[in-house]
Amino acid sequence: MSLRERLEAALAAGQDTALLRFTLGDLLVREGEPDAGCAHLRRAVELDPDYSAAWKLLGRTQLKAGDDAAARETLSRGLDVARRRGDRQAEREMQVFLKRLER
Repeated sequence: MSLRERLEAALAAGQDTALLRFTLGDLLVREGEPDAGCAHLRRAVELDPDYSAAWKLLGRTQLKAGDDAAARETLSRGLDVARRRGDRQAEREMQVFLKRLER
């Protein structure tokens, strides 16, 4: 059974956690399914609004997909979360993504 199948089975069994959604979202994005990946990443930040890595990946994926308005909103919210939590790496990366949107 592949990782994707295991994650989807866990989700179907009711194990709906932010980490599971983040992992599945990341996997789908890497497999070339950004829309499906974004859906799981959105759910990850709904389940855990302080999950700065999920905000960052969601924003980066939206940026790559050309959804600049959604990416700007996501990254701004994620940047606030990262600053509040002291997650300096995520903060720096989201600042870079936001600067790309300003060009």
